[in-house]
Amino acid sequence: MSPAHRPPPGKATPMSKQKQPPHVPLKEYQARRNKVLKALGRSIGVIHAGERHGHGPYRPNPNFEYLTGITDEPGAILLLDPNYPVEKKRSVLFLKPLNPEVERWDGHREFIGSTLRTKYGVSTIFRTGLLGRIINVALNKTRSLACLDSFSTIDGEPSADLQLFQKVAQRVPGIQIVDKTDILARCRAIKSRSEIDMIRQAAKITQEGFLQVMATTKPGMNEFDVQETVEHAYKSNGSRGASFNTIAGGGFNATVLHYESNNCTLNDGELLLLDSGADFGGYAADVTRTIPINGRFSKRQKEIYGIVLESQEAAIKRCRPGATFEQIDQAARKVIEKAGYGDCFFHGTGHHLGLEVHDITPDMSMKPGCVITIEPGIYIQSENIGIRIEDDILITREGHSVLTSGIPKSIQAIEKAMR
Repeated sequence: MSPAHRPPPGKATPMSKQKQPPHVPLKEYQARRNKVLKALGRSIGVIHAGERHGHGPYRPNPNFEYLTGITDEPGAILLLDPNYPVEKKRSVLFLKPLNPEVERWDGHREFIGSTLRTKYGVSTIFRTGLLGRIINVALNKTRSLACLDSFSTIDGEPSADLQLFQKVAQRVPGIQIVDKTDILARCRAIKSRSEIDMIRQAAKITQEGFLQVMATTKPGMNEFDVQETVEHAYKSNGSRGASFNTIAGGGFNATVLHYESNNCTLNDGELLLLDSGADFGGYAADVTRTIPINGRFSKRQKEIYGIVLESQEAAIKRCRPGATFEQIDQAARKVIEKAGYGDCFFHGTGHHLGLEVHDITPDMSMKPGCVITIEPGIYIQSENIGIRIEDDILITREGHSVLTSGIPKSIQAIEKAMR
C-alpha cells in the first residue's frame, strides 16, 4: 500500500473491519474424533481420504473431511485406536511420502514436524508406509476392526477400509470385521453450531445467485447463461463454487429431473427450473426455484405452482423433532394427490444436507440440528411444465427454521424480483 493510500493511524483498513467468515475450529475436529473413538469400543477404525483423480479440484472422502478438516492431502489415512494408552495419540494421521516430482506439478507439501501437527491438530503423524506396522502394534490389544465408511452395493467396489481389513484378515488369525457404519452417519446428521453457520453462509451466498438470475432472466437467453450467472455470483461471494452440477432447465427440460445439459434457448411463455446451491467451506446449500422466463406466470402456471407451493408448505410444517421422512413426504404427497397430480410427483420430498448434497442418512427420526431439504414437484411433459420448489430446513428444538427463506418463493415475490 502506497503512503498516499495508507489509512490514518489507528484506523482499520476495510479488510480488517470484515467479520471472520464461519469456520469449523480445530478443537471441534478433535471432539468429533474423540466421540467416534468412544463409540468404537475396543475396535480399530480407519478412514481413507481417497486419491486424486484427474486434474480437477480435489475433494476428500466426506467422512475423512468431517473428522480432520483436511482437504489438501490426497491419499491420507486416519487411524483411530481407542485402546492406545495415551489419549492424544489415539488418532494417528498418515500422509503420503513427499515426492518432489509430483510437487512440481501439484504444489509444495510440508515436512512432518510441529508446524504440520499444529496445522492439522493431530499430535501423531507418519507417512503411509508405516501404516501396516502401526496396525500390527494395535492388533496386540484387539482383533476387532470396524468399518466406518458406508458399504457399496453388491456389484460396486468395496470401501477402502473394508479392503484394507480383508488384507489384514488374510495375514492375521482371529480378525473380526464389524459394521460400525452407523457411527458417522448419526454424528454427521446432527450439525454443530459451527456447521449450521457454514450452511447458513452457503444459503446466503445461494440467495445472491438466485436473485441475480431473477433480475436478469429473459426470453432468448441460453440456459448456460443462467448457470453462468448463478455460479459467478457464488464465487464472487466467497464460495468454492456450486455444490453440485447446476440444473437450469427451460420449458420441457424443466420436466427432466436431473437435466444438466443447460444448452437450450429460453422461450417466451415457458418456465425455468433452477436447481443449484453454493458450497461454502465444504458445506452445501441446495435450492430450487421455478420462475417464468418472461417475468409473469400464466394462469395455468399459477395453478400448478400454487399446488406445489401448498405441498411444500404442508411438508415444512411437519418438520420438527421426532418427525420421520416418511411423515414429511406423506404431508407433501397428500396435497399433490388430492389435486389430481400424484403421478406427476415421482421423487422423494427431501434428503439430509451437509458435507454432501445428499448427505449421509441414518435410520433415525429428526432431531435438533438436522438439516434437510423439502422439494416437492409436479412435472407435466405434455404441457412443458416442470415445477419444483426446494428449501433448506434446520430442525430446531421448537420446530424448524427455513435457512433459505430470503429467496423469493411466492408468485408475487418472484414476479416482483423479475421486474
